[in-house]
Amino acid sequence: MLEVKTVEKPDERRDFPRGHLEAVHMTGLDFAVATFEPGWRWSESVKPLAGTDSCLVHHNGYVVQGRMHIRMDGGQESEVGPGDVFVCPPGHDAWVVGDEQVILYDFAGGMAEEYAKEG
Repeated sequence: MLEVKTVEKPDERRDFPRGHLEAVHMTGLDFAVATFEPGWRWSESVKPLAGTDSCLVHHNGYVVQGRMHIRMDGGQESEVGPGDVFVCPPGHDAWVVGDEQVILYDFAGGMAEEYAKEG
């Protein structure tokens, strides 16, 4: 079955401090456009909603705008920016770097379904 949706009319919008995501849900794919404002940090903005010590969602991402720093629970760190494609397994913190809003696309089975939902 062919499915086509537009992010201009998302199935849901989920707001959290200093950010939000807009998601479309399709068979075998959740796609989210996530927007993070300067000053956003997972451990401050989403941790209270998730109720976990770190983000436990797997992300397959593409950064459209801005820069984000990611730190894995095991200590590995990286920064992603415009044009970067990344895979980030569960167990991390992340934050906006600088004064520019971060916009990223997340192609996942998890982000749109679980991210920033109260645990």
